[in-house]
Amino acid sequence: MPEIKPFKAIRPTPDKAAFVASRSYEEYSKKELEAKLSYNPFSFLHIINPGFKYDKKVSGNERFRLVRNRYMEFLEDEVFMKDPEPSFYIYRVEKNAYRCTGFFCATSIADYENGIIKKHEATIARREKLFADYLEIVRFEAEPVLMAYKDNASISAILESTTRHTPAYEFTTPDRIKHSLWVISDRKVLQTIQQEFSGMDSLYIADGHHRSASSCLLGKTLKDKNPEHSGKEAYNYFMSYLIPESDIRIFEFNRMVKDLNGLSKKEFLVRLDESFRIKRYGNELYKPGKKHHFSMYLDGEFYSLYLRKRAYNFTDSLSRLDTQILYKTILEPVLGIQDLRNDKRIQYGYGKHNVLKMKDAIDRGDFEVGFGLLPVNIDEIKAIADEGLVMPPKSTYIEPKLRSGLTVYDLSDTLS
Repeated sequence: MPEIKPFKAIRPTPDKAAFVASRSYEEYSKKELEAKLSYNPFSFLHIINPGFKYDKKVSGNERFRLVRNRYMEFLEDEVFMKDPEPSFYIYRVEKNAYRCTGFFCATSIADYENGIIKKHEATIARREKLFADYLEIVRFEAEPVLMAYKDNASISAILESTTRHTPAYEFTTPDRIKHSLWVISDRKVLQTIQQEFSGMDSLYIADGHHRSASSCLLGKTLKDKNPEHSGKEAYNYFMSYLIPESDIRIFEFNRMVKDLNGLSKKEFLVRLDESFRIKRYGNELYKPGKKHHFSMYLDGEFYSLYLRKRAYNFTDSLSRLDTQILYKTILEPVLGIQDLRNDKRIQYGYGKHNVLKMKDAIDRGDFEVGFGLLPVNIDEIKAIADEGLVMPPKSTYIEPKLRSGLTVYDLSDTLS
């Protein structure tokens, strides 16, 4: 029974929304970031990169305090406004044939702790603590956690009805993505949506595992520091963007390895033959067409690798996951890669044309071998989460990727 709540968002004034919204900080190149900061005074990037104002690199608590200052300046200069009524915020992204419609709301850290909000990735304690410290000082959240829920006809009808009206925001960004946002503040509609979610079993985190874990850590910290804690404080919740499972897009990460762990090409292929049926395709590009089949690019040629089921035991949902199969049959025992997150010998790539990028990188000599696989699907993610298991790193690249700054969640607020 997930608990979701409307909140009073801090958001851009309508005339500035297109200028405020930004991609994740890490997605910008150095030149791109400098151009945005130099020529767009309204970009949310000014808040999260506050040292630009003084041409100074800042870090740690000094940076956190300056982030808070830039945020308050956006409020004082009326770049941001605060909504008077608690609301849900329907947000739609559209590009080419893809359209995703969901809504921003507040989700419960109690649900996260109790396993009603389910995760499929491991988090790093150091990163959790760092972001929790950041949130405690800045006192706002600007990047929601992306969660999926089972498609629901009643919720879909409300979203569809609302989106027939003129949105509060509508703009297209240079990457040709159209962004639209509607505000729902009608109490009866809010209650109907909440009731529908209270009848569900779970929500599934698709993207934002560290953000949700840090919010949970922060909630515990602020609760302990507050002698008048009531449970209605905003820090008991965190901002999420909820979308139906059918709107999730999942892409694969290919794996590229710098060497064959001391093996010759022939020795390497013989080792693989223990677990796979191997077929050589030469220079004909090959991509896997079904689960437990993999592509490999080695020494200028493509190969297909079909898992020999007699050589591998399926014991749970994790063992059936292609990224885990690749790890347990090749990466760990043959190539000697133990730590998929930190080993410098392995790198990952995603994207529509990544097979060709992988081929080019290997042909240049940057890597020795590359592997391609099919994307994980939402049912696999849910099965992993339901069993309390954790996927290998870089198992999924999930869309939509959300803009920062369209709705900001005030951690100093109180929720009704």
